[in-house]
Amino acid sequence: MKLADLDIIVTAPPAPGWGGRYWIIPKVTTDTGVVGYGECYASSIGPEAMKAVIKDVFARHMAGENPENIELMFRRVYSAGFTQRPDLTVIGAWSGLEIACWDILGKDRDRPVHALIGGRMNDRIRAYTYLYPRPDHPLPEFWSSPEMAAEVALDMVEKGYTAVKFDPAGPYTIRGGHMPAMYDLSLSVAFCKAIREAVGDRADLLFGTHGQFSTGGAIRLAKAIEPYSPLWYEEPIPPDNVNQMARVASATSIPVATGERLTTKAEFAPVLRSGAAAILQPALGRSGGIWETKKIAAMAEVYNAQIAPHLYAGPVEWAANIQLAASIPNILMAETIETPFHNALIKGSITVENGYIPVPTAPGLGIDFDEELARAHAYEGDGLHLQMQEEPIGYHDVNSFAGGAPVKT
Repeated sequence: MKLADLDIIVTAPPAPGWGGRYWIIPKVTTDTGVVGYGECYASSIGPEAMKAVIKDVFARHMAGENPENIELMFRRVYSAGFTQRPDLTVIGAWSGLEIACWDILGKDRDRPVHALIGGRMNDRIRAYTYLYPRPDHPLPEFWSSPEMAAEVALDMVEKGYTAVKFDPAGPYTIRGGHMPAMYDLSLSVAFCKAIREAVGDRADLLFGTHGQFSTGGAIRLAKAIEPYSPLWYEEPIPPDNVNQMARVASATSIPVATGERLTTKAEFAPVLRSGAAAILQPALGRSGGIWETKKIAAMAEVYNAQIAPHLYAGPVEWAANIQLAASIPNILMAETIETPFHNALIKGSITVENGYIPVPTAPGLGIDFDEELARAHAYEGDGLHLQMQEEPIGYHDVNSFAGGAPVKT
């Protein structure tokens, strides 16, 4: 069996667009007719340029190869052009293609992917969700309302979720770490207080920041929200500054989490060595795929760290996350996005039941991918999956964050 053909589907989730502006789904077919799907979570270039990178990686390093030879193909990609270092865009392309290879291998052997990478360690995976607005919540007011956030948190707990994520401290910005405004400190405390009062001890609070603070600013914010015992403090400073993140981690009782913007074990290893984070959040469509992230999880075991796969993408990456999570002993939880489009795109083949995701037993990734639906929602723009604010934050009012929702035009 050899890798023979590549097609790339770029699908756009309908409004409100939770999960990003579009999802890049490589479809790989073997010379024996077995089809595998993957998902690329690399968004530093536009979709047409990214499609060209994916095609080049496949043609140059994978076409004609046995899909079993994951390690060989990874080393070709990782070393391409005399690099042998992480390249976000190239490894992002590889990640989606690699996931498709595992889907192929599982289908060819009539086994779920987790059975091929160490077997089943966990029958179900604890899920967590971001706090998205109810249909009747006004926008953009929702994003700065502790009361509305607490209402949604209680809704999610009633559905069975035992962890909820929110990030009230300001928007994505292209700038380096900044000092939070007093308004943002106060609003963050108000969010934590309102949500904790609403859910009590029925759910963990997961506090996100988008890597936007200076070291001193991150420590100030951590001290302000510590009384509400968040389970994690996500990306408190820009993720490229590992030593300073370690300073933040040593200054707070809240476990630091990071990883959605990192790729390969080469970038995760310094995080572990420095003590910068106790929780790693790899996005499998960016981190190197299933096998590379399995190695990252094994490294984390040595440092007594846990894995919480990140998801701000589509359900194919989610499926890969669950297959990995099923096979590792140090899984903490997995991010989940429940929308009608996510569900329809895999025909309900993965579900959340009372706050947990039952590990699918179907072959490959365990999903029934609706290719016709994906193509019916083709993305035709040139924006990035997520786009960052250029203007600096202000100090005269709250700096509202719009929840990652793409602007609809």
